[in-house]
Amino acid sequence: MVENGVLDIMYLNKNNRSPALSSSDKEKKNFDNFKISFTDDYPKKNAEILSGQYGINLLLVGLSLMLALSYQGSAVKEEHILSFLISLMILQITWMLWYIIRKDRQKCFVSEKDSDAGTSWLRGGLTLLALISLIMDAFRIGYYVGYKTCLSPAVGVYPVIHAVHTISQVHFLWFHVNDVIKTFETFERFGVIHAVFTNLLLWCNGVISEAEHLLDTHKRRLLDLGYTNVTVGEKEPHCNCTTNICSIFSHSLYYLYPFNIEYHIFVSVVLFVMWKNIGRIIEYQRHQKVVMRTKGLFAGPILGLIALASTITVLVVYILQVGDSVETRESAVTMFYCYGIVMLLFMCLAGSVGLLIFRSDNLPLDYSKNPSRKLDADLLFGTAIGSWLMSWCSILAVISATTRPVYGWINFMYSLLIIIEKYIQNLFIIESLHRKEETNERDEVETIPEIYSVSAGSSLSLASSYNGIINRAFENQDKVCVSLETDQEDNNQVYSHSGSLPEGSISLPTRSSAELSKRRRVLKNIAVFLFLCNISFWILPAFGCRPQFDNGMEEKTFGYTIWTTIVNVAMPLNLFYRMHSVASLFEVFRKV
Repeated sequence: MVENGVLDIMYLNKNNRSPALSSSDKEKKNFDNFKISFTDDYPKKNAEILSGQYGINLLLVGLSLMLALSYQGSAVKEEHILSFLISLMILQITWMLWYIIRKDRQKCFVSEKDSDAGTSWLRGGLTLLALISLIMDAFRIGYYVGYKTCLSPAVGVYPVIHAVHTISQVHFLWFHVNDVIKTFETFERFGVIHAVFTNLLLWCNGVISEAEHLLDTHKRRLLDLGYTNVTVGEKEPHCNCTTNICSIFSHSLYYLYPFNIEYHIFVSVVLFVMWKNIGRIIEYQRHQKVVMRTKGLFAGPILGLIALASTITVLVVYILQVGDSVETRESAVTMFYCYGIVMLLFMCLAGSVGLLIFRSDNLPLDYSKNPSRKLDADLLFGTAIGSWLMSWCSILAVISATTRPVYGWINFMYSLLIIIEKYIQNLFIIESLHRKEETNERDEVETIPEIYSVSAGSSLSLASSYNGIINRAFENQDKVCVSLETDQEDNNQVYSHSGSLPEGSISLPTRSSAELSKRRRVLKNIAVFLFLCNISFWILPAFGCRPQFDNGMEEKTFGYTIWTTIVNVAMPLNLFYRMHSVASLFEVFRKV
């Protein structure tokens, strides 16, 4: 009663303060909070906005130069763009060197790491793509040596700087990309965003060069088929090659362009996650060691390898037949669409089964803040827009056509399935990545060597014992605890026990090991099958199998210029979608 009386008096005194004093204190507190928020958050937000605007303007300058080069009568030449890219790469190399030296001098400070940013398997894949990019640089150097009498020095300097940039960037990715920067934040934001948009510009340069090559190839096919109102631009230098292998270098470059393009876009994505992590407070999460088990993998790899082998066959046959005659061209396009329909049907079925398995359990989703996972979901939706745009244009072209070739309605079915398949696959990947990790019954119920107590208020408390950790504020905690327990045990208010939890004391949602193992095997097979199918759908357009140019239906509806622009913009997004899906599905395979 005395305690309640004291509490009541304190409550009354608290509420009987003068209104003027309460209002004054409230205003002062609001002002202090605003001052702290303004001084602490404003520089961070200001640096984010300024660095973001710097990167976007850098991208726009580069794109304006590239678009001006595409016009043949422009004063902008290839050496101007290459010089601009060389300066950007040198600036990025300088920043990375400064960052590495500064981190090396601060070895005594333990920096925070984001374990989800730049996983080891992703860095390994980027290293493989970087090696192919270095081979491409070697071919470019060889090409320049053969034509050095009539080429600008920038053409020879560019592959050398690009090779140095690639090597230094791979080193940076392996050792520093998952750093959470807490010092020199404003300066580092500009450095990281410069690296992001430098790689984006290198990606754009590769995309435009590959698009021009494929467009010239398409025009040559039209000339071979008898079309006379087509002009093909001349790209060869106006001098003789001093070696005998210049043609090998020039033709081999276009087979390596897809790997170089994917390398730069993936690096820009990884570096963007690093930019988002600057100044971030990492929430502690216990990450379990992921062990990839291949037990039970049979149907997924077998069907996926069959799909991959059939893809290579379709690619070879398509390239050989599409330029021979009108009849063989129609048969090649028809073969491609039939192959695509079968593949997409199996992919839709596999993704639907995976979604049904996920919906059949009651595991909660992980909604914790994670820039890497959020960016994965955004990229899946954003890059799918490219193929969705081409598919809806193809559907409109088939419906509005007055005369249709033999593959008209097959094109309609293929385009419709492309939309459905990506819709299902996006749901499957995102739901897989946002699932909390499953544990079987053996992992879920463990012996907990803790000290727990149940009070009269029905509260459960656990107190872990940590050997070797001394809290000087509680040096006499043993004596205090003993005295408190003695007093409370006399009043029959607390019961304590040391040891493991009794069996059945806490009911946990568990699932039998056999059922969980069966579900995991099915999901792993689905992930592997979709992984190989997405590689297949990346290979076809990356190496020249693009029926969007060859079927002729969309050109009649939208016109040659508009449809060519749509394909050249949407196709790079589609290629990146497939390769990004490959990386995401591998992560799904690891998590299951």
